[in-house]
Amino acid sequence: MTAEPGTDRSESFGEALLGAVLDRAHELPPHLIGPLVADVVERLGGRRPQVLLQDYGQLLLVPLRGEGLTGGDPQDIDASVAGRCFLDAQPVEMPEADGVRVHLPLLDGGDQVGVMAVTLDRVDDDDRRLLARLSGLVADLLVTKHGYSDLFFSTRRGEPMSVAAEIQWSLLPPLAMVMPRVAVAGILEPAYDVAGDSFDYALNGDILHVAMIDAMGHGLGAATMATVAIGAYRHARRLGTGLSEIYAAMDVAVVHQFGPDHFVTAQMMRLDTATGRMHWVNAGHPPPILVRDHRVARRLVAPTTLPVGLGGPAPEVSELDLERGDRVLCFTDGLIEEHAVGEEQFGEDQLIDCVNRLERTGRGVRAVARSLSHTLKRARGGHTTDDATLLLVEWRG
Repeated sequence: MTAEPGTDRSESFGEALLGAVLDRAHELPPHLIGPLVADVVERLGGRRPQVLLQDYGQLLLVPLRGEGLTGGDPQDIDASVAGRCFLDAQPVEMPEADGVRVHLPLLDGGDQVGVMAVTLDRVDDDDRRLLARLSGLVADLLVTKHGYSDLFFSTRRGEPMSVAAEIQWSLLPPLAMVMPRVAVAGILEPAYDVAGDSFDYALNGDILHVAMIDAMGHGLGAATMATVAIGAYRHARRLGTGLSEIYAAMDVAVVHQFGPDHFVTAQMMRLDTATGRMHWVNAGHPPPILVRDHRVARRLVAPTTLPVGLGGPAPEVSELDLERGDRVLCFTDGLIEEHAVGEEQFGEDQLIDCVNRLERTGRGVRAVARSLSHTLKRARGGHTTDDATLLLVEWRG
């Protein structure tokens, strides 16, 4: 397209500022993201730039190390200004003695990478616009450079991670996705020792595909079985097959690789994000929970089939028409079967009570999923002897 005669195509200050990131992004080594951010912030008149990444346990925001970046101690997500910005996915400005400290969420596809913070003498709407766009570019840089280096993995680790957990984390999609019609958020516990639990999702056109699995056992064996099950799920899903065929493909893969004495419980869903029509198959999982108008409406009890790997019959596909704002909570049995020695299991009733309390906060699915997992863990006395995973899906209409 040719510009109209006389159109001003000269580089403005804002274009030059953001262009400094774009022009260098292609060949920028991961460890030089910090110096690049510091340089751009200085040109904007800012100081003390900080990039904070969420740790794997989703408890802390950890400063990314790099020349020009401000360090410091990790910040508690539930008890800090940066944490408030992170949970609400909204900028937060705090007056300080030497200016205004601005915190901006680092968002990529609705997933929350972390928080960027910078101090300016004063903040006007031009600053807010440029900082918002800069934080978007920084989030994209962190995501695209993530696979080229161990820098970000190391920053996010608060404690040693088992080999099984290493495998599981490499298998996962982003923990959250927020789109105009649908939002998804998941969390795994124990973050540094998870093995058999996993989930996957994909948004293909108007259709959201979701799967949650729980492989028998623990340790490397369970992680390997989960990897095969998720791989078979993705393969069948990408062939465009239906839920019954996906179940059959997963079943065959697990049997062929591990024999008839091993199994994986699974739950697969398809949600038409244009209409709200949801189809699902349950293969040995606890039934999902429907949340409507910020309260648990009911358990989605439906016909089940045998877990994947046990050669069950073709599963019956269940259907439900969601209403705008409905949320569906899927979870593995470790979330409700944990109990202290000599005491009863945690149970679904307590789970439902926790969901109702958190839903009243009106927060997005990412914040609710995280808070729910941590609340349940505290209610269990901090014990997690089995993997405990949850996945929250919201149809936004």
